[in-house]
Amino acid sequence: MADSTRAQTASSGASPGGGPPDGTGDTYLERRTLRRGSAGPLLLTGLGVAYVVSGDFSGWNNGLAHGGFGGLAIAAVLMGLMYTCLVFALAELASILPTAGGGYGFARRALGTWGGFLTGTAILIEYVLAPAAISIFIGDYVQSLGLFGLHSGWPVYLACFVLFIGIHLWGVGEALRFSLVVTAVAVAALLVFAAAALSDFHVDALNDIPVKSGTFGASSWLPFGVLGIWAAFPFGMWFFLGVEGVPLAAEETKDPARSLPRAMAAAMGVLLLLAVVTFTAATGARGSAAIQSVGDPLVQALQPHGTPTTASRIVNYAGLAGLVASFFSLIFAGSRQLFALSRAGYLPRFLSLTSRRKAPYLGLLVPGALGFGLAAATGDGARMLNVAVFGATISYALMALSHLVLRRREPGLHRPYRTPGGMLTSSVAFVLACSALVATFLVDKEAALIALGVYGIALAYFACYSRHRLVAAAPEEEFAALAAAEAELARD
Repeated sequence: MADSTRAQTASSGASPGGGPPDGTGDTYLERRTLRRGSAGPLLLTGLGVAYVVSGDFSGWNNGLAHGGFGGLAIAAVLMGLMYTCLVFALAELASILPTAGGGYGFARRALGTWGGFLTGTAILIEYVLAPAAISIFIGDYVQSLGLFGLHSGWPVYLACFVLFIGIHLWGVGEALRFSLVVTAVAVAALLVFAAAALSDFHVDALNDIPVKSGTFGASSWLPFGVLGIWAAFPFGMWFFLGVEGVPLAAEETKDPARSLPRAMAAAMGVLLLLAVVTFTAATGARGSAAIQSVGDPLVQALQPHGTPTTASRIVNYAGLAGLVASFFSLIFAGSRQLFALSRAGYLPRFLSLTSRRKAPYLGLLVPGALGFGLAAATGDGARMLNVAVFGATISYALMALSHLVLRRREPGLHRPYRTPGGMLTSSVAFVLACSALVATFLVDKEAALIALGVYGIALAYFACYSRHRLVAAAPEEEFAALAAAEAELARD
């Protein structure tokens, strides 16, 4: 009868947890409305690529120090398979429930309130910490390029958050168009890099990392053995990390049931191509050993004797554009996930208020202030990104599981788009996501423990407070309540 009660409260405005009313009827949601129809397939595709493109310029190469060329190559293939399967599964879920909640909304329907909160919190960890980390990388780039005469990173961090949050506050359409332009610059630079690097490609440079003796399965292609493949999983993810955030734009999309699946598939196709070209060209031009631990692997690949070239200068400045594109789009994703969780009462409700321009201003400003504070206080972008990756892998496993549960439990649910391969596709994504989650402990155990600590605090807040004050009228909650009511009617 609890689910029946929740379904009834969706129209009455009472909280399904028995707490105070969830608002004043329509007024509550009217003050929490995003701008509809602002994004079409092109802008959504650009958003999907923008989330990820900075990972092509730096970060992935550290996987060479854990798996060598062969280990990272296999890891990248497996992670590419995981993301492809996950994107197809999410495309189906997004066509069923096109709301700003994204993964939280999917898991809420399939796994209940606890599943929804666990998934939404994991996504939020990813999208709050990743921009903070990238702001640090932007600061490093600005200093290395000698721009503006800056010798300290924090003014750059502050400028990034103030400027780009300001654009988001201006409006979602303007924000996504800006993101598309910057992303196009970064992608063009990657193509310039590939053309220059492939002209100096050497096969024997791929496996020049010394073999670690006494390691099971070690060879010139797998210098750290078979276990190195697993340890390289988190770095193989860098070529795709964030693309799963496209459904968070659902409430601001034209015809989301059609646009979201098309845009997600197109973005994934572009990212797969860029991953293959970038990885192969960079290692073949300079050698795996030379770029395994540098901060600018593409630049180093184009200047083997340390002398800058025209192509290396282009890539160097474009690397800054790639970082900006990812920083900008991740701010968007984090604000929408926070907006949806707040609107439904999982987090403080005032965070979901929107401005006259239909922007969730507190959902932008609060994570922005937190991100700037973390960046300025720690300066440890790598550690924050590892924490973000840990949160991401948890969300991937739960979202893939949500697809499996809904396919089995509600086979008759209207699905405007159906995942190719069905449950087999999401099963592959689930298994690989669980493997990637475990692999994060092999790379940075402290980061994984930090993420678990944050997760634990959030769960305590939900268990003791917010689960008793959920807003039944929120779209994701209504969708789940409707399912519960239909199931009860079927039993009767």
